[in-house]
Amino acid sequence: MATISSPGIASGLDIQTIVTQLVALEKAPLKQLQTQASATQSKLSTWGSIKSMVSTLGDAAAKLSTAGGWNAVKASSSNTSAITVSASSGAPAMSLNMEVQRLAQAQSTASTAVTTGSAIGAGSLSIQLGGWSGSTFTAGSASPVSVAIEADDTLSDIAAKINDADAGVTATVLRDASGERLLVRSGETGEANGFRITADDDDGQDTDAAGLSRLAYAVGNANGQSLSQAGLNALATVNNVAISSASNKLTDTLEGMTIQLSQVTTAPVLIDVSRDNDAVKANIKSFVDAYNSLNTTLTTAMRYDEATKVAGPLQGDATAAGLQNALRGMMRSVTASSPFTRLSDIGLQIKDQGKMDINSSKLDAALNDNFDGLKDLFMAAGSDATSRGFGLKVDTFADGLLDTDGMVANRTAALQASIKRNDREQERVVDRAARVETRLLAQYNAMDLAVGKLNGLSSFVSQQITLWNKS
Repeated sequence: MATISSPGIASGLDIQTIVTQLVALEKAPLKQLQTQASATQSKLSTWGSIKSMVSTLGDAAAKLSTAGGWNAVKASSSNTSAITVSASSGAPAMSLNMEVQRLAQAQSTASTAVTTGSAIGAGSLSIQLGGWSGSTFTAGSASPVSVAIEADDTLSDIAAKINDADAGVTATVLRDASGERLLVRSGETGEANGFRITADDDDGQDTDAAGLSRLAYAVGNANGQSLSQAGLNALATVNNVAISSASNKLTDTLEGMTIQLSQVTTAPVLIDVSRDNDAVKANIKSFVDAYNSLNTTLTTAMRYDEATKVAGPLQGDATAAGLQNALRGMMRSVTASSPFTRLSDIGLQIKDQGKMDINSSKLDAALNDNFDGLKDLFMAAGSDATSRGFGLKVDTFADGLLDTDGMVANRTAALQASIKRNDREQERVVDRAARVETRLLAQYNAMDLAVGKLNGLSSFVSQQITLWNKS
């Protein structure tokens, strides 16, 4: 059962206030510990940002340390309405002429018109993929797909069942003044991607012009569906060499290129594949931007702002200063490459406060006049770490910083340990203050009780004296 405590009633002292103030003195170190914790947390957060930026710099350098960062190409077509092209990284540079004589077509069929919404007849349709040569059908590797048809199914029902069967064809219903027709189309273009439809008609006649037989298709069957479009291969020439393709999208005709045919041409179309200098420049710019972001973060974190009188979270941090000096020194170092040995040789120049600027004219000259030398500046495999290409050395440097025993990891671990120690210190201060509060309240309450007893005794004695005097 809870008790009501009113310390100080007997003595007249404000015991609660006295105890609160004494406990506050015990908690005084807590404020300093909290300030320290906030500062350490700010340092940890800053090192987290530095870690992320080091990783970004390493990724940018790694890209420039391998062929993948340098072999970007671009492809163009002189007639994009007829032919569009794209080239994957590493595709050989080339120029060639291409003409399109015919686009690939998918086989399409159409049934005769029936009354809209009428039932067709019961049975099943078997759809087999393959190719036609005249009236001869050569089945493909896929097994025939059977579609069960009910007696009351309309053409819309049949089309839905064909589509649900995943038979390699699509079906739809065409309606006009004559009624409705079933249209069936191959899922893929090309001569070998046609289809045959056979009917198992419940009326016992599978090739007549009644019942489900009307939806069958085979060359020579005049009572079934008619051919709207035969399956055809695309026909084209590349530098006057004839090619044929079941698809209008050519993915393996030319190494590293994807060609999309859209129209028959009336004149040769020039296809050109060349090195994509803009993509290479973008990779180099990503490297420069990653370095500048890291350098700026370090500079800001270690700076004391005279205007605001506020110090950065890493001011006086020897690890941060060492990292920045090592980073700037690396960017000013040399490689074993030729003819470029320094980043400044290609227009990447270190300016005020370690910022790196790009001299576009100098970089363009290196790209256009000595591409192999530029690439070697980043990819050179020197005999020691300092003479390697900048892509290799910076990537290795970043990996070392981020290793479990690297500079960034060690500094982060130290700060995390400091925060844990601080938390424990705060817990000890709070615990000690709680014990002091309990002890003081017990002492003052005991005093208050004793004073109460004395006051009671004093009152009794006073009453007795008064009675004695009266008598």
